[in-house]
Amino acid sequence: MPANPKDLALALELARLADHITLARFRADDLAVDTKPDLTPVTEADTGVEQVVRERLATERPDDAIVGEEYGASSGLGGSRRWIVDPIDGTKNYVRGIPVWATLIALQEAEDVTVGVVSAPALHRRWWAARDHGAHMDDGLSHARRPLRVSAVSELADAQVSFAGLEDWQEISRLDAVIALTERCWRTRSFGDFWAYMLVAEGAMEVALDPVVSLWDLAAPKVIVEEAGGRFTDLIGSPTADGGDAIATNGLVHQQALQLVGR
Repeated sequence: MPANPKDLALALELARLADHITLARFRADDLAVDTKPDLTPVTEADTGVEQVVRERLATERPDDAIVGEEYGASSGLGGSRRWIVDPIDGTKNYVRGIPVWATLIALQEAEDVTVGVVSAPALHRRWWAARDHGAHMDDGLSHARRPLRVSAVSELADAQVSFAGLEDWQEISRLDAVIALTERCWRTRSFGDFWAYMLVAEGAMEVALDPVVSLWDLAAPKVIVEEAGGRFTDLIGSPTADGGDAIATNGLVHQQALQLVGR
């Protein structure tokens, strides 16, 4: 389903609002941090961003549903549209003063994610895509829109892979499979969270993996990777952002990687 450019414009505006909040509180000495029931941290910036995004969507798209990491799901007034929000992807980095974190905003229409924005203001980067309109980024250097395209690497032996935390793979009893993949690849790094997927979309890496993730972690990266020419599935190989795990590639090495780490 082609995206409506007005929805992309709104998502970009929401990202700008989020950046204002997150940057203002990043590395603040008095940053308020709580612990959620799943023992992960949540900051005042996480909740503040999601509140602002929800308020703006209630005004601009009152019929649409919303699902967010901090406040769950709210139903719309009908239809099959829902906005998916991760106010800060990489909250643990944010809390520790590491600048690798981002706000993720996506629009899902029926079963297809049609709009995605990943905004990482501490890295001076923003990536976005609209279905059938391509993927782009602002890298903070030229301040000009740059189109995204995955790499042309076709063999794992020439590929770079990012695999998230080894302890997470151990937890799901897939560490041996990930090690087998890394042994087949040219180079390995663990960038984690949104950044690994964006590097695949930029053509800087060929494979990004996550063993345990949620819909709001993946919806925006999925459409960006796909519009950049890549492939994004769960570890079964289904093209979904809601499978609980993920593998994103340039497409050319997808099956090779999936054969090693798939479930």
